[in-house]
Amino acid sequence: MSPITRLLVLLLAIGGGMLYKRLNQLWGDLPPPTLDPEQWWGDEEQPKDYAAYLTNSSEVIGNRLVYPDSTIQDLIKQLNRTLRLTPPLEGVAFEYGFNSDYLKELIAYWRDDYLPRWRAREVFLWQFNHFTTEIQGLRMHFLHLMVYDENKVGKHHYPVLLLHGWPGSVREFYDLIHMLHQTHLDPNNKYIFNVIVPSLPGYAWSQGTSRPGLGPAQMAVMLRNLMLRLGYDKFFIQGGDWGSVLGSHIATLYPQNVLGYHSNMCNNLSPRSQVKGLLASIWPSLFVPSAFTDFFFPKSKEFGYLLEEGGYFHLQATKPDTVGAALTDNPVGLAAYILEKFSTWTNASYRSLPDGGLTKRYTLDALFDNVMIYYLTNSITTSQRLYAEAYTKEQQALKLDRVPTLVPTGCARFKGDIMQFLDLQLKDKYKNLIHSTYYRRGGHFAALELPKVLYKDFIDFVKKVESKFKIKSL
Repeated sequence: MSPITRLLVLLLAIGGGMLYKRLNQLWGDLPPPTLDPEQWWGDEEQPKDYAAYLTNSSEVIGNRLVYPDSTIQDLIKQLNRTLRLTPPLEGVAFEYGFNSDYLKELIAYWRDDYLPRWRAREVFLWQFNHFTTEIQGLRMHFLHLMVYDENKVGKHHYPVLLLHGWPGSVREFYDLIHMLHQTHLDPNNKYIFNVIVPSLPGYAWSQGTSRPGLGPAQMAVMLRNLMLRLGYDKFFIQGGDWGSVLGSHIATLYPQNVLGYHSNMCNNLSPRSQVKGLLASIWPSLFVPSAFTDFFFPKSKEFGYLLEEGGYFHLQATKPDTVGAALTDNPVGLAAYILEKFSTWTNASYRSLPDGGLTKRYTLDALFDNVMIYYLTNSITTSQRLYAEAYTKEQQALKLDRVPTLVPTGCARFKGDIMQFLDLQLKDKYKNLIHSTYYRRGGHFAALELPKVLYKDFIDFVKKVESKFKIKSL
């Protein structure tokens, strides 16, 4: 080899090494960050003796909040006001947002049918055990269903943490809770779960913070602390929407506590994942089963949909208090803003229907149960702040999308959901992606829309975790 050739080889090796190092800096895997498990979010100053605080605040209190008749009557009075809604354009259904003609019908149903039966709905909402406890200075609300010892006999028994998102609530999981917890009634079902369903901080009956900085990573710390408070040092997680993000963060930061992470909205927004997604769009058949290419491609259709439906996201990530002020003490606006998501995020084609297809997949009672939770707890503003906190410089600096998640992971994709990610992209982060499924029917709110399908998918995932990782029932 001539001296010039050797020099060229050396220069190429150096250049290649520098390029690899630079690319690795931009999108390589990162170690998990360390977050303060005692970070204080309460209104008062943080106690100097935190150990004593933990002892004094560890009480778990059973709750059954009952709203006075005056609260319900005041809501009915507000709904009785003359609605000066602008009529929809000719031939327009939900393409411009919530159809005002149909909104009038729903408000009449809420006022004249649903609210006169409120006490019955209240009993329904409180059918499970509700509790509160204080975590890092904030009151946290949660459902907690434990399995009696005699019902564990012959069953595979595990705890599972169910995590909702926005604009949802614990109400989304009611049917799923029954399936997970009451299997002692079915001798052929070998699985039974202790079920824990928290309201996220700032949602429903869980207190919001008055301090900036409570983003998804910090919420994950709080939720893990809640599970430890309840005596669970190992548990499964299931979540969608923000529940998917929070569940992923718990699994990433605390793999020693998570038996498996299952989501109906798995995602990976790391730079490497984004590039892989774009490259895969050139040769789709190489990266996804041919029967499901339309879940992911063409990307132009997905991007167009996100542009059309992403206005709320930008607003809540930048000015959550502005839209919150517009919706507070405005039940008609609140209902329209929340329920429109249950239309378009379930099936984009429902935008062409004059009723938004809301009753195709849900009952009006279930939808208004969820709206009532936001209204009665006045939590629309505090719930939306999570979007803003997720995109601060401090939150983005954690780069959790680039931190590998090593726990067993399962992903269920529903065709109507907002976005989809390929296994090729997900495996960059979820190193033990052992379960990947596709469902043509269903959308963003799978737990409320198709609880039986989601339940079966979750159980199939648990079985794979048991088989591959040899975990034992607790």
